[in-house]
Amino acid sequence: MQWDIVIGLEIHAQLATKTKIFSGSSTAFGAEPNTQASAVDLAMPGTLPVPNEQAFRYAVMFGLAVNAEIGRRSVFDRKNYFYPDSPKGYQTTQLDHPIVGSGFVDVDLAGGRSKRVRIHHAHLEEDAGKSLHESLFDERGQGMTGIDLNRAGTPLIEIVTEPDMNSAEEAVAFAKKLHSLVSSLGICDGDMSQGSLRFDVNISLKPKGSDTLGTRTETKNLNSFRFMEQAIAHEVARQMDILEDGGRIIQETRLYNGDRDESRSMRSKEEANDYRYFPCPDLLPVVIDDAFIESARVLLPELPDARKARFKEQYNLSDYDASLLSDDARLSAFFEDTVSHCKDAKLAANWVLGEFSARLNADNETVARAPISGAQLGQLVARIADNTVSSSGAKKVFEALWNGDGGSEGNAADAIIEAQGLKQVSDTGALETIVDEVLAGMPEQIAQFQEADEKKRKKLMGGFMGPLMKASKGQGNPRLFTEILQRKLNA
Repeated sequence: MQWDIVIGLEIHAQLATKTKIFSGSSTAFGAEPNTQASAVDLAMPGTLPVPNEQAFRYAVMFGLAVNAEIGRRSVFDRKNYFYPDSPKGYQTTQLDHPIVGSGFVDVDLAGGRSKRVRIHHAHLEEDAGKSLHESLFDERGQGMTGIDLNRAGTPLIEIVTEPDMNSAEEAVAFAKKLHSLVSSLGICDGDMSQGSLRFDVNISLKPKGSDTLGTRTETKNLNSFRFMEQAIAHEVARQMDILEDGGRIIQETRLYNGDRDESRSMRSKEEANDYRYFPCPDLLPVVIDDAFIESARVLLPELPDARKARFKEQYNLSDYDASLLSDDARLSAFFEDTVSHCKDAKLAANWVLGEFSARLNADNETVARAPISGAQLGQLVARIADNTVSSSGAKKVFEALWNGDGGSEGNAADAIIEAQGLKQVSDTGALETIVDEVLAGMPEQIAQFQEADEKKRKKLMGGFMGPLMKASKGQGNPRLFTEILQRKLNA
C-alpha cells in the first residue's frame, strides 16, 4: 500500500535575553548547577513574577519576520504537570492568546523547488530545568540522577507549524531555514548542542490521496538536523510496518536515540485538558500597542533571503554559494570580513565554504569560537590571489593560523609565509631555468608528448608538473610553470 507522510514541527527557541522571563536571574549557559535559580523561578511562596519586556520584543520580531499576525493582547496560563525538572509543578505559558498568530516561511528545496510552510502560532513560555542522568555517581560508583534548575525560567518561544511537510527533506529544510531566521534576528543563538533550539516532530501516515489524517506521534527534543532526518525515517518505517500488519498507531510521545538509531515510547500523548490549563492568577494580560510593534520592526536586521539576494548581486556569487553563506548569520559576517581584507569574493567564498567550514565541522567548533578571524583568512586569500603563495602552501598557512601561529592580527599570514619559506617563486627567469633542467632529464616523455594528439597532450602535461614542483621545492608558480612548459614543449 502507498502512504502519504504528514509532518508538523514544534520548535522551542530559547530567547537570548540576559535574564529570565519572570525574574532577574541570569540565563548564561555553563554555570554551576542550581546557582542561577531564584525564589521566583522556583515559585516559592510570597514571590510574584514580573514579565521580561525584552522577551516580548524578541517574540514580536520573530512574528514580523515570518509575516505573522501579532497578538495585541497575550495572556499567560498555567499548564499543570509533574516532572522532577519542573520545580513549580506547572509551566507558565500561553494557550488561547499567544503573542504570535498565523504566518508562513518559504523554504527552498532541491531541484529549484520551493514550499510554503504555514506557522500556526508562536507563544511565549518558560523553560524547565534539566535532568542529568549520565554524569553523576555516588560513592559506590552507582549512577544517579541530578536536577539542574539553572535553565528553569529561561524564556522560550514555542513555534508550532501546520502539518505542511511531507518528507524528511522538507522538514529538515524548514528547520534549517528557521535556525537561520532566529539566529539572524539575534533573538536566539541557535546553538542546538546546548539546547538553545530544540525540535519536536509530529508524524502521521495516511493512505495516498486520502483527506483524513492518521494518528500522529511526537518525537521530542531532536537537537541536530542529522538526527531529525534519521528520526523521521525511523518513525515513518515503524508506523508503516504497524499499519501494513493490520495494527493501529497509538498517539504518544517518543524519544529517539540517534547514536543507536532507536526510538522508545516516553508516554501516551496528553491532550490539552489533561494539563488543566487555567489563566495565571499572578500575571495580568499584556497589551501590545502599535508603537511597541514598530519599535521592534526598526530592530529587524537583514534577513537570510535578502542577504542571499545581496550576496548574488554585490559579490557576483552563484545561487548555491550565496545560499550557503547567507543561511548562517555568523558565517555571513565572517565571509564579509574576509572579503574586506582580500577583495576577491569568489576565492573568499571558496575558502570560507571549503577549508574553513570543513575545519569547523572536524573540530566541532562554531564560527564564534573559531581560532582564525576573517581578517586573517582574508589576508591569506589575498596572498593566494596575488600569487605570493601556492594553493598547497596556503593550506599550510591555514593550518598554522588555526593553531595560533603567526603573530599579530594584521600580518599573521605574511609572517607564516615568511617563517616557513612558503613564498611562491614567480620570477619567470628562475622558473625557465628550472624547466630547462627538468626537461633535460626527460627526453622520452618529451618525445611521447610531441608525437601525441592534442587531447592526449593535455593528459601528459601532468607528468611534467610533478618533477617541476619537486625541483622548485613546491614554491614554483604552477600557472607560470604551465605557460613556460607549454611554450617549450610546443616549440
